[in-house]
Amino acid sequence: MLAVLLALAASSSWGLADFLGGLKSRSLPVPLVLLAVEGTGLALVLAVIALTGEPLPAARTVLLSLGAGAAGITALGCFYRALAIGTMGVVAPVSATGVALPVVVGILTGDALSTVVSLGLALTVVGVLLASREEPHGDAARVAASRASIALALVAALGFGAYFVAADVAADDSVLWLLAVSRIVAMPVLVPLALRGARGRLRRADLGPLLLAGTLDVAATGLYGLATREGALSIVAVVGGLYPIVTVLLARVVLGERLQRLQAAGVAAALAGVVLIAAG
Repeated sequence: MLAVLLALAASSSWGLADFLGGLKSRSLPVPLVLLAVEGTGLALVLAVIALTGEPLPAARTVLLSLGAGAAGITALGCFYRALAIGTMGVVAPVSATGVALPVVVGILTGDALSTVVSLGLALTVVGVLLASREEPHGDAARVAASRASIALALVAALGFGAYFVAADVAADDSVLWLLAVSRIVAMPVLVPLALRGARGRLRRADLGPLLLAGTLDVAATGLYGLATREGALSIVAVVGGLYPIVTVLLARVVLGERLQRLQAAGVAAALAGVVLIAAG
């Protein structure tokens, strides 16, 4: 139960962070948004490491964290771009299909699943897939943008899935260093790209949402890392992958995006799946 609660807290934080980051990606260059989000998280984690005196992890953990960071930043970049050009209520659920990768890995490495949990996992994944269903409409440019956003969301899904797998192992040694190293690896690429696109674009009003997104993102990743230490990867990954529900709801309330009946049914199915997972 603790693992499910931690994963739910992580998914809620990710959902809000993704909404804020995606919203800002509509008016700011994606590298600049990424740098603000990842840089905020890195600064917070390094401060905690300095205060707690967390020892350096083993070389294997560092390498896994580097791999997780490379996959994660690639996924997040594609995700933010997809949120910027597509419908948030569709892009977010599609990106969550990456939970299939850690679920498969978890089962192959020995995770035992009860019938109730198995049903919950299946219902959750089906719910996410249904939530991603949308019929393109409008002019040719809008249709092209919709298709491009789905393609980017699928790439993001693969990256997020790879991150979940690598992070699960690295978190067993040190969650804090996983968070730090996975962000450090992105800095050499993000800094020059962001600085080149930042001239005259970043406003004071942008700082609050970006800092909040970075704080929520690193908090979510930390909670997810703790969840993987408490429960099976195949369960934690799916529950942690429920972040699209928060993003979808925020997009509906704040941006006025409307969901089709099939998409709404998908959100309901995903929530029902979480209840079954927790009950198991």
